[in-house]
Amino acid sequence: MSEGEVNTDFLPLIYDIIRSIERDSHDGSQKRENYDSSQKVQELKQKLQQCRDQIQKLPGIEYSREEQLKRLESLRKQLALKRELLLKYKNMCHFDIPKL
Repeated sequence: MSEGEVNTDFLPLIYDIIRSIERDSHDGSQKRENYDSSQKVQELKQKLQQCRDQIQKLPGIEYSREEQLKRLESLRKQLALKRELLLKYKNMCHFDIPKL
């Protein structure tokens, strides 16, 4: 996982929790199954906390939605201007300089 990506893969843990709870309701040995269920819930809580921590480290999270949109629009304008300049310089006449 690269910087800027947040690991949000919770579904397998949630599925395991649901499966453990279903086994709890059908099985007589609930102590062992309750332990498995609570352990899986703890894993999910840890995963959620890791996700929160990763989100807090994302660049730009300190800006409001409106500020982010303004910054995005500004960056898009800069990109368009730079593309125009590149095309302009690419299409300029080239002067042949004789080699000595």
